[in-house]
Amino acid sequence: MDTTPFVIERSYAVPASAVWSAITDKEKMKKWYFQLDEFKAEPGFVFTFIGGSPEQQYKHICEVLEAIPNKKLKHSWRYDGYEGNSFVTWELFGEGNNTRVRLTHEGLESFPPLKDFARESFAKGWTFILGTNLKNYLENAA
Repeated sequence: MDTTPFVIERSYAVPASAVWSAITDKEKMKKWYFQLDEFKAEPGFVFTFIGGSPEQQYKHICEVLEAIPNKKLKHSWRYDGYEGNSFVTWELFGEGNNTRVRLTHEGLESFPPLKDFARESFAKGWTFILGTNLKNYLENAA
């Protein structure tokens, strides 16, 4: 069983504060991420959203575990009605007028062996979310 966390890094030509706002403001998140009814970057805050493959949608239940403005956001990630729990960590590294984002998703092996919960599905999803959705949002929000 592969217990290696999935890690992806991308750089954006905006300051860390712009990336932080994009990953913590629910109205901004709706434009590039998921439709969240509520979100607060505060430890203990629980948020939910619906997402998945075209064939199957899942209710995600997440809890903010750590929030350091402009630096780090960590939350749990699980699926309603399924075993397993994972953790997503967003780390922001300001590099002049640019920001490098490292997203780490650990605990993927705790999910049931379904196609939608396979490591490859997460790799494809996060690559699209960070490489296309977030990039396009940040470039066009300026």
